[in-house]
Amino acid sequence: MGILKDEDKKYITEQFTGLNKKVKILLFSQKLECEYCKPTEDILTELAELSEKVVLEIRNLQIDSDDAKKYGIDKVPAIVFLDENENDTGIRFFGIPSGYEFSSLLADIIDVSAGSNDLPQDLVDKIKAIDKPVDIKVFVTPTCPYCPPAVRAAHKIAMLNPANIRAQMIESTEFPHLANKYAVHGVPKTVINENVQFEGAMPDQSVVEQVLAALSSQDN
Repeated sequence: MGILKDEDKKYITEQFTGLNKKVKILLFSQKLECEYCKPTEDILTELAELSEKVVLEIRNLQIDSDDAKKYGIDKVPAIVFLDENENDTGIRFFGIPSGYEFSSLLADIIDVSAGSNDLPQDLVDKIKAIDKPVDIKVFVTPTCPYCPPAVRAAHKIAMLNPANIRAQMIESTEFPHLANKYAVHGVPKTVINENVQFEGAMPDQSVVEQVLAALSSQDN
């Protein structure tokens, strides 16, 4: 019995017919002490079977420690998106992309395959001009209907400047130590470079402004 229902597979297959370039998904996993590693692997395996353009590779956090270090992976399950040339896109999922976050996963696959997203050109120019490191953490839960727009905003920003920007979806209930550290009382909660935080989903433009504000406050 698979995880995805037949009607879900039909819908996803239709969505994937428009995929242009290959997308490689790296899943960092482990067998022990990881409740959500196996179900995450099952979801991604079924997803990759729906299109030859979606390639799944599974890494072990300990055995493939060099890869984990390369991509900044220190907890599992973790998902890294690479483009067709195996370039890092800056997109990360920490925790199972289930519930409402499954839609974020699908939308990211479509964007990475296209090599572009729907951000307006003025925002694209601002994001591409960023020349300092940016780390965006978006804390979510699978039952939060307002979380995917926050995750997608962060991932779209990272994808446009992956050399400098990394955007992480973090599933709060799977990583309670991080939820406690960042005082996550409601989701989505976004933390940018440790010094700018806000709750709730904002329009893409507002999120870009928050990223620029975080960089500005570091300079002062």
